[in-house]
Amino acid sequence: MNKNFLLPISIVVAGLIIAGGIYYVNQGKAANQNMDQAETQFLSQSEAAVLAIDFINKSLASEGVTTTADLLEATTTDSVYQIRFKIEENEYTAFVSKAGKYLFPTAYELAKNNSDTNSGDSNNNQQGNTCETLSKADSPVFDAFVVSQCPYGLQMQRVLAEVVKNIPSLAQNIKVRYIGAVQDNKITSMHGDVEAQENLRQICIREEQVNKYWNYVSCYMQAGNTDACLTSSGVDKTKLSSCMTDVAKGLKYAQQDFNLQNQRDVSGSPTLFINGKQVAESNFGGRTADALKTIICCGFNQEPSFCSQTLNTNSAGTGFSSTYEGSGGSSSGGCN
Repeated sequence: MNKNFLLPISIVVAGLIIAGGIYYVNQGKAANQNMDQAETQFLSQSEAAVLAIDFINKSLASEGVTTTADLLEATTTDSVYQIRFKIEENEYTAFVSKAGKYLFPTAYELAKNNSDTNSGDSNNNQQGNTCETLSKADSPVFDAFVVSQCPYGLQMQRVLAEVVKNIPSLAQNIKVRYIGAVQDNKITSMHGDVEAQENLRQICIREEQVNKYWNYVSCYMQAGNTDACLTSSGVDKTKLSSCMTDVAKGLKYAQQDFNLQNQRDVSGSPTLFINGKQVAESNFGGRTADALKTIICCGFNQEPSFCSQTLNTNSAGTGFSSTYEGSGGSSSGGCN
């Protein structure tokens, strides 16, 4: 088989595509439940995505294909989860029912109302963003939702730190927010307690020692050395400790992020918004300092003069890295 001609649906299902094109993924679940009942018990976005990728890889293996599919991104649409995955150098999109029961190689929207047609800046249409269609403001707000130990979240923070380093005044337009929840007066995150506590630490620095935030984050993204970075960035550790242990401070700040996260249906790190509308960085050059600067500048009613400045056009490195490009960056991918 030509490796550059991998069509995963035809490989994955072999002859099944002829039989109908909708594949029953979660067989183990329905073995113990009524099928209709199983389909009403929704999985989380990440659970459904993992289930689908596992199904695809098992199907690839059954056809004797050693190449595997890697999940790049999972998003929520009105009725199903959309997954984007990669096989070698090729990227594909498929859809999974919210109970993780069916995999759809493609989907057709049967009806569109006028608001769907006209809402070019809505969350579900962010792939069509251009500078002209982005929402404008005199002082735009760029929100980047991340988690502190996601390789792609670190990548986004690295890009934004590069923007702030070169154009310091844009720091006032950038707000890094964090994905998680508060349960029983304790912060939680998708990758466990260590990440949750680091999220809270960065939230507290952002809110109470804002002039230390980018120095701390720029240090932390190099190797994740919390203590050394608190010292080198001059963070007041007593004040930070008070914020992190006082539910009226740290958890209150965090809950504001989580409320906005839920309001905007955010589940992946990173997820980006300009003036409250979701935006896809891939439309502006990917995860580069110049692309993110362009998005923010496109959010101004009148672009400041610094917007003509060209920043780094290379993709930033993912994960912990002491350099901007690290061992190589990606223009897509996220944690869910």
